[in-house]
Amino acid sequence: MYYEIRTYRLKNGAIPDYLKVVGEEGIAIQKKHLGQLVGYFFSEIGPINEIVHIWAFDSLDDRDARRARLMADPAWRAFLPKIRDLIEVAENKIMKPAAFSPLGGSAPIQTT
Repeated sequence: MYYEIRTYRLKNGAIPDYLKVVGEEGIAIQKKHLGQLVGYFFSEIGPINEIVHIWAFDSLDDRDARRARLMADPAWRAFLPKIRDLIEVAENKIMKPAAFSPLGGSAPIQTT
């Protein structure tokens, strides 16, 4: 399993607007194509104005295919301008859980 961790730093004060439009429109479109939402978070303590959402994929090929379907969806393309101007910085990570992770770890990495 691979986990995509997307972190957005929003404009100051934009979290309520972002969460409203994603909750009302965006998340349904994403779930339709991306599948397994692990979590969707906003910051309370620490870096302010931050959104983090985590999606699970069976493989990198699965992720690529699902993201391509999302980007091809006219509803998603129409939705994007509603959040684009709220986001200042976006970061994306692909992570694999350790063998002992409660999220279903992978086999240990072999060293030579």
